[in-house]
Amino acid sequence: MTPLPPPLGAAELVIWRLDQAAYRTRWDSGEGAYQFGGRWNSRGVRAVYCSLDPATAILEVAAHEGFKVLDTVPHVLTAATITDPSRVHVVDPTSVPNPNWLRPGNPSAGQQAFGDALFARHGFIAIPSAVSTHSWNLIFVAATVAGAYTMRLQQDFALDTRLHPPMP
Repeated sequence: MTPLPPPLGAAELVIWRLDQAAYRTRWDSGEGAYQFGGRWNSRGVRAVYCSLDPATAILEVAAHEGFKVLDTVPHVLTAATITDPSRVHVVDPTSVPNPNWLRPGNPSAGQQAFGDALFARHGFIAIPSAVSTHSWNLIFVAATVAGAYTMRLQQDFALDTRLHPPMP
């Protein structure tokens, strides 16, 4: 169950991530971002991309893999608790040099360098999601924030089959 937001529930900061089940034990390795780079990191940076709610985590993966893969390849949903929320730097969207960086599309070298600089200064980065602009992603490099988060739960993910219906 998704925790209620602080005004209604606990004051914990929970992050969410969806991975193929084969990577369940390495959910926080940042291996994919390390090998290929990401929206907010260049190749060689082990950024771990999470979201502040499970629905956004699912949409982020669906944007890359598609609903067919989410329906047919086993995935696992992971939730972790940030033990020290004061280490989270919230990126003000108006402070991003190029507003197109907050929209869907391929990242630029400038965008990745901007993110790399954020990682050099901050433990955790909260930044608007490009796939759901009213939602937030939380990104971190595990080696720099060791001990500042704990796994809360990990469970097998099952896609709502209406999102991948049969062809007519």
